[in-house]
Amino acid sequence: MSLERYLAKSRIIEIESGDLNGALRELLKVATKRLSTRLSSKRLLSQLLDRESIMTTYLGNGVAIPHLRIKMKRPFVFAIGRCREGFKYDGVPKGTEVRILLLFLASNKVKNYLSVLASIARLFRKRTLIDNILRAPNLEVFQERVIQGLSGLPVKPGIRQSRFNKLLLKEGEKIAKASRCSAILIFGDTFNGGIDLSPDFPKFRTVIVTRSSPERLQEHNNETMMIEVKPYSNHRLSQLRSAVLIGLTRGVFKYNDRLCCVAGILDSNQFDTLVVVDVEREFQSVLTREADILPSSVSFEVLERILAIATDLSLEGREGRSIGCLFVLGDTKKVNTMIKSLVLNPFHGYKEEDRNVLNPFMDETIKELSFMDGAFIIQGNGIIESAGSLINTPSDYYHEMPSGFGARHVAASAISRATDSIVIVVSATSGRVTLFRHGVMLPLIDNSLGGVQ
Repeated sequence: MSLERYLAKSRIIEIESGDLNGALRELLKVATKRLSTRLSSKRLLSQLLDRESIMTTYLGNGVAIPHLRIKMKRPFVFAIGRCREGFKYDGVPKGTEVRILLLFLASNKVKNYLSVLASIARLFRKRTLIDNILRAPNLEVFQERVIQGLSGLPVKPGIRQSRFNKLLLKEGEKIAKASRCSAILIFGDTFNGGIDLSPDFPKFRTVIVTRSSPERLQEHNNETMMIEVKPYSNHRLSQLRSAVLIGLTRGVFKYNDRLCCVAGILDSNQFDTLVVVDVEREFQSVLTREADILPSSVSFEVLERILAIATDLSLEGREGRSIGCLFVLGDTKKVNTMIKSLVLNPFHGYKEEDRNVLNPFMDETIKELSFMDGAFIIQGNGIIESAGSLINTPSDYYHEMPSGFGARHVAASAISRATDSIVIVVSATSGRVTLFRHGVMLPLIDNSLGGVQ
């Protein structure tokens, strides 16, 4: 969705205050100016500060996104301010300052509140966008750059294709036609700073696989789509299996599709690889029918979010060491009959929206709690029910695993057999990310092998 329509230039300001309280007052003044007179800025300020005291809305890179759901007719209202000097408050790590404050107010009637909040967070995690905004020489340019950023337009123009790249794209189209492919996958992270695909492939669906997609794709035709997947290595096609999995759950691909992939080494600005992938053959160990890959109760957005967190933990670990963890998604009523708490539930008592994995401010909480033994139990809509849970399925559901897989993988396989759930495991020893469905495992990431698995 395009977000800039909810942000007027009058709500993009230079913040003069040197603390959070004052900065929020300035943003609330412009945000509520044309809203209902029943809205009290003083009350909203109190609610915002109360939320900050419970869970910080600091996103990183000098950006904080205070947010509230309130009773109002408009679905969303944004106000954003830039503080040139920066300021500190309790929710910000030591040695860092808030330079950009984005106030997000949402109607309590909208259903996609968390999805929009997550979209904003993805945009403002981009260092290029933040630097571009902070370097604006005056208010007018600052306003233009913010609106451009929220519209999803790239900060940098796409890199024009070299003669060799154009040749490979042309040959890719020929191969796709000859092998009867239904779509062409372009791995956009081959290019550092964007990719110019004009002209595209009018006879095929074009799917761009990238680590960071804008909210609005400048499409050349209605068939162009984007799948956002973080690469786990510099190797070609490292995003392939996760991208196909996400495409299946979204309905972008079908079980009997054949895909032509055009890729190159990460950030090399050079295509050098053409691969044809048969989806059925790639996923035949997990799928017996097309609808099998995702339980009916699990939203594909939730699966994507957990895959992204698992990838981060696989790549980065936590505090300099590898982390192993397990996520059980869906069929929580039955799953809860087969678990035992190892610790007091850290999510008990919190509002559902504050413990939903779609809330972008949950990422750090989940990563921090991944230190604990036990599993995260998550509803299909993303609400985390518990962490630190011991999986205790009946013995009939356990079976031997290949060499190199430990107790965490055995438990994941068993719970995915015993319930209609999908399970994601991050290995503490190898960083391997594995998906389990119906007791069958599908390796998605394997850092120990450093290539496409």
